Amino acid sequence: MPKEIEYKELLKILPHDDILQQCIHCGMCLATCPTYDITKLERSSPRGRIKMIKSVARGEMEMSRIFADEMNFCLDCQACETACPAGVKYGRMVETARVVIDNTKYVSKAGVTIKRFALRKIVASRDGLKFVSRLLWFYQKTGLQKLVRLSRILKFFSKNLSEIETLSPVIADKFSDTQIKEIELPNGEVKYKTAFHFGCLMNTMFADINIDTIDVLKECGCKIITPHDQVCCGSLMGHNGDMEFALKLARKNIDAFDKHDYDYLISNSAGCGAFMKDYAHLLEDDPAYAEKAKRFSSKVKDVMEFFSEQKPELIFNLELEPELTTYHDACHLIHAQKISTQPREVIKSLPGVEYKELEEANWCCGSAGIYNVVRYDDAIKQLERKMGNIKNTNAKIVLTGNPGCMGQIKHGTKKFNVDVEVLHPVTLIKRLLKSHQKS
Repeated sequence: MPKEIEYKELLKILPHDDILQQCIHCGMCLATCPTYDITKLERSSPRGRIKMIKSVARGEMEMSRIFADEMNFCLDCQACETACPAGVKYGRMVETARVVIDNTKYVSKAGVTIKRFALRKIVASRDGLKFVSRLLWFYQKTGLQKLVRLSRILKFFSKNLSEIETLSPVIADKFSDTQIKEIELPNGEVKYKTAFHFGCLMNTMFADINIDTIDVLKECGCKIITPHDQVCCGSLMGHNGDMEFALKLARKNIDAFDKHDYDYLISNSAGCGAFMKDYAHLLEDDPAYAEKAKRFSSKVKDVMEFFSEQKPELIFNLELEPELTTYHDACHLIHAQKISTQPREVIKSLPGVEYKELEEANWCCGSAGIYNVVRYDDAIKQLERKMGNIKNTNAKIVLTGNPGCMGQIKHGTKKFNVDVEVLHPVTLIKRLLKSHQKS
């Protein structure tokens, strides 16, 4: 079978030849690539990977274990897209390559099976994720976690398992979908018609942030529609070689929200927001969903993007002492959604905040979806760099708009002994609101 047919999915996403040549000879992406920065190997750079994808797709190079490893070594942070003067959509290329790789002998079949089971049957299943989250809650609350950590028993199974275990977030006592009504109304006048995607991991493992988001939106005068038949956005599946399943989830979300009247669909997770904004592209060839996906994606707003654009009136406690605060750009907010100045504008406008810019704020922290679990050693190199920059700010609070980044940086505070509180910006806003001050 000709390689052009065998790897036709790769051929679909290759840019035109003139753009390819410009891309391969340019090299502006090199300075922004975290993996190239570590290895200084051309094949570990965006343009190196693009050249490899082109060669494999056109049958000029054999599929190999090196090719497979390089596609999975990539963080998919998409910093190269921000730097690229030709506007090459590198993220789509590497994600498509991962789909192809998962069907070759160069990836462990057992590994792919386990990954797909975990993502499909646990992460994307609300009941499955709740079951696992309850087990984790029991593990954390009963003292079993403390016992396991003291015994260091996990090190007998894997060198990094005890470290990876500490990445797990503290599970909330109640999941957010049990607390958020399908229609939430503000105390006063309705100024905005919004919808809210409570997500999968956000619903169970970061439920407090979802509740903070709802409370702050209500203070802004938002009517909030939260369809309870919504599902996981599909981003983790899409970024990890299972695009077919990710698109099934996308269609379910479009159907769930399409029944309602709203102007903005609010997301408080950078990865979810980026992927939902991409539904329009991902489903553009689906005759039944192309228009609906386009309409859906056009309404998606990151919560900080919404605050920056609408500038809702909020009443803050003006008596609080300012705390030194910095901000880390989640990759799928700054690079995928091109949202960078908006969160900073909102944060700087808050009373009780003394803002200090973080050096290399847009450099990946190493979380990258499930990257910090499946490639822990590679991820920790990025995290060490990030924590060094955070420590240099002397900030008391570091803000970031993605759950993966929050979990990774919290892990870094312990591993690298950095005394800083890690918060979602919306949680800080709620903390500063006069109506939510503790008596």
